[in-house]
Amino acid sequence: MTSVPSPIAPAGRTPTTPLSEPPRETWRVLYEEARRRLANDVEARWLVEEASGFSWPELSREGPSVADAARARFTSMLERRAAGEPLQYVLGHWSFRTLDLMVDRRVLIPRPETEQVVEAGLVELDLTRASDPKRSLLAVDLGTGSGAIALSIAAERHGVEVWATDQSREALDVASANLAGLGGLRATRVRFAHGEWWSALPEELRGRVDLVISNPPYVSTAEMGLLDPVIRDWEPTTALASGPTGLEGIESILAGAAGWLSPRGSAVIEIAPHQCERAIESARGLGFEHAHIVQDLAGRDRALVARMSPR
Repeated sequence: MTSVPSPIAPAGRTPTTPLSEPPRETWRVLYEEARRRLANDVEARWLVEEASGFSWPELSREGPSVADAARARFTSMLERRAAGEPLQYVLGHWSFRTLDLMVDRRVLIPRPETEQVVEAGLVELDLTRASDPKRSLLAVDLGTGSGAIALSIAAERHGVEVWATDQSREALDVASANLAGLGGLRATRVRFAHGEWWSALPEELRGRVDLVISNPPYVSTAEMGLLDPVIRDWEPTTALASGPTGLEGIESILAGAAGWLSPRGSAVIEIAPHQCERAIESARGLGFEHAHIVQDLAGRDRALVARMSPR
């Protein structure tokens, strides 16, 4: 039998042993890196889930290897979070009630406290519908930001027309993107308008609004310096700061309500806990016959509910 000759190295070169492949980088390895950098196990998991597109149970095992593009995205996200940027902006989206909303620095981060404000608004709509089941309902969200409040109402209550306004065109761009994600017939019941408070709405809506709901700026000028830096330095100042008293936005909404609300219409406005007494006084002084405060899930006073007539 003829033997097979051994390979001959070209002149001037010696045979080499093939190099072993480098260790395979896994998402578990990157999770450990994020956990060390951030000192936060939960945030590390969120980052690797977002960058990889896999759920944590899939990643907690050996998991898939890391593609170059995914590695680059993870590194960028980790650096942004380590520099102090809010996790919600780094991820690019955040959950709010039944929705998953796109968020970035153009809008406030949706918070659990505001979820309870929506709940209070839905109660008011249900009371109005119970008194007149056949009438179509109209809700207005003033200062909509990401669209969290307006889109939640459209998603959770059938047969309610919703108008949402904002003085920031950039915020309305975000809200419009979130509306596109809502899809179906629910999205056709939501309209946006650019402008400040009531002035953004078309005149034909006067006297027809069953619910005005809002999370307006309610931080006073003096209080801005006391905010957590992760809020003060990253979220839009115009959506946080109201003016010297912190009540300017709240009072503007209440002052315009009489000309826009239906005879049994309601106002639901997010406030700071220390603003309750003054907010109720303002509502009663502006013609609301009933006003009370609703608490959030942490037991803190959170929303003013004011009605044009008692039920």
